[in-house]
Amino acid sequence: MVTALPWISGRAAQGPVDRGEVIPGSLVDAEVFGAVFDAYFGDIHGYVAQRLGVDHAEDVVSDTFLIAFRKRAQYDPARATVRSWLFGIATKLIGKHRRLEARTLRALGRYGPDGDAPGHEDRVSARVSAQSLQPSLASALAGLEQRDRDVILLVALAGLSHEEIATALGIPYGTVGSRLSRARKKLRGSLGGTNPMLVPEEADHG
Repeated sequence: MVTALPWISGRAAQGPVDRGEVIPGSLVDAEVFGAVFDAYFGDIHGYVAQRLGVDHAEDVVSDTFLIAFRKRAQYDPARATVRSWLFGIATKLIGKHRRLEARTLRALGRYGPDGDAPGHEDRVSARVSAQSLQPSLASALAGLEQRDRDVILLVALAGLSHEEIATALGIPYGTVGSRLSRARKKLRGSLGGTNPMLVPEEADHG
């Protein structure tokens, strides 16, 4: 079996921060929002870094929390946990760098985690992804459409459920399933029929 994508930290505990209980307070005292940053910076940074490389992660992560802060009055805890909300924002920002992500994945596919990639960005790409992707899987992911890659990586890297992904990306629940199924099929084809995901398929419906 291919060693595939690890979860960054699994599902976050359903504490006050993730339930959004600190958000109303941050509307009165902006510094309260710091609890959200402290709780989820590591998760979001790890997710972005594995998709775009460390050099580009800092700006995207900063923008993620800035957008969340600016839109905190619109956050609805009945629709999403804070963690899945943040992953949705980050994923949409990553979409603006789809060429960079594809180049990152192709670099790992060509040179592997220990390869001597000729360019600085290629070296960074390979080093960042070394803990999560084998070259064959990286190349296969690079061949996916952006929207399919978003869904499968939100499952594999963030551990989000279908419902959470649908809310985070603003797409129908059924669309999540169809994109995930299509992505798995394409990855299996590229990998000679090997199951590409560390997460069991039955877990997708959690």
